[in-house]
Amino acid sequence: MEVKVDQFLKQKGFAFSGKRILVGVSGGPDSLALLNYLLKKQQDFFLFVGHVDHMFRGEESFQDAKFVEEFCQKNKIPFTMKRMNVPKYMKETGKSAEVAARECRYQFFAEVMKEYELTHLVLAHHGDDQIETVLMRLTRGSSGAARAGIPFTRPFHNGTIIRPFLCLSRDEIEQYCKEHNLKPRYDPSNDRDIYLRNRFRKYVLPFLKKENANVHEHFRRFSEDLQQDEEYLQELTKEKMNTVWKEKKPNRVTIDIDEFQRMPLSLQRRGIQLILNYLYLEKPQALSAVHIDSIFTLIDSTNPSGKLDFPLGLKVIRSYRLCHFQYSLDPCTSYRFEFTEPGECVLPNGNCISIQCMKTPVKTNSNSILLMRRDVDFPIIIRTKEQGDRMSLKGMKGTKKLKGIFIDHKVPILDRESWPVITDRNNRILWLPGLKKYHDADVFSDEEEYLLLTYHKRSNGNSPSE
Repeated sequence: MEVKVDQFLKQKGFAFSGKRILVGVSGGPDSLALLNYLLKKQQDFFLFVGHVDHMFRGEESFQDAKFVEEFCQKNKIPFTMKRMNVPKYMKETGKSAEVAARECRYQFFAEVMKEYELTHLVLAHHGDDQIETVLMRLTRGSSGAARAGIPFTRPFHNGTIIRPFLCLSRDEIEQYCKEHNLKPRYDPSNDRDIYLRNRFRKYVLPFLKKENANVHEHFRRFSEDLQQDEEYLQELTKEKMNTVWKEKKPNRVTIDIDEFQRMPLSLQRRGIQLILNYLYLEKPQALSAVHIDSIFTLIDSTNPSGKLDFPLGLKVIRSYRLCHFQYSLDPCTSYRFEFTEPGECVLPNGNCISIQCMKTPVKTNSNSILLMRRDVDFPIIIRTKEQGDRMSLKGMKGTKKLKGIFIDHKVPILDRESWPVITDRNNRILWLPGLKKYHDADVFSDEEEYLLLTYHKRSNGNSPSE
């Protein structure tokens, strides 16, 4: 077995030489065999043992800790342990026993590595664990890199996790313990059917091993191939997504749907994963491939708008050719500015609207409007839209609802509430910056005094919505 692990580590290009190693030891056959293997290999690397009592089994689990401590004392290995009340943590967080125990355990490992300046955390996950993990994640509907299961190595805080036993089966480890007269502790909860992993272990793995005794090797190669392919595709996705982002903030991401759909479908799926990984500080267990499929349904819909509710309050909102991913849908805070004379105001979005007196007419564009001074009843009011707002437009009789104007111009639903509306004292709408002007705007006469209203965008802005 030791030769097999040595060859596996050589294939991975990893050597323990010069490392400061923390090995997690529960006292069970896997971790005890790993500790014994490292103890026999120890030459020019530092070895430290950490143990967590999850306090699931009272005195019995405490005796597991004492067993590991005595083994370390006998072999003169530095040892530290911590009792962590995982059942209490489960009640506080609502997390499952497996997830809660894992989080507490890894928190302890991180603390120990920092305190003792250790560089590598070595864990005893083996080939059968890999089979269980891959099958569990496929059954649960995981996608992307998660389907590849347990990686041989990954970054962990300021160090690295290493798993030398992924090339071994559980039977090989059990046999190693017998050959070296190791007497590991056994956790009876590993036989209970209440845990999904245990059900795979008891009912699925025996069938697979009956079909092929080396099935763990095939799952290992499958996992490694998938991880390598995934790394390459992730790099391509990051490169392509640079043309897709319209906005990227910690609590909000906006993508251009047209640019997104130009990407290959395999990269689109990973692009969605990239967005979710960016926004979720902690990926919810409830999130699955079904959620990704729902995003594609929303994007491909003939309806120009729609909304999805994701776990932990994340919203996915389609608005014309943009798709927003954000945590808050707080209504816009309404604003109102009144001007009894020329001046300038700064809107909540950071852009400005100025009012100037002009003796001669000037050429305008969509971001400016020229009005005859005698036709405007001060104060000029700059505000957010109100219920029933209608506007008189050039070239049409009567008035049109602002909602219709926003729809015609495909203004995103999220932006309509904050779009500036300019009126006079009679609530006559004079201008929707960037969209529409009052029907008597931009009329020139050398004998008139004019008011020039200008919308000043921020340096990176393209519309009042920014």
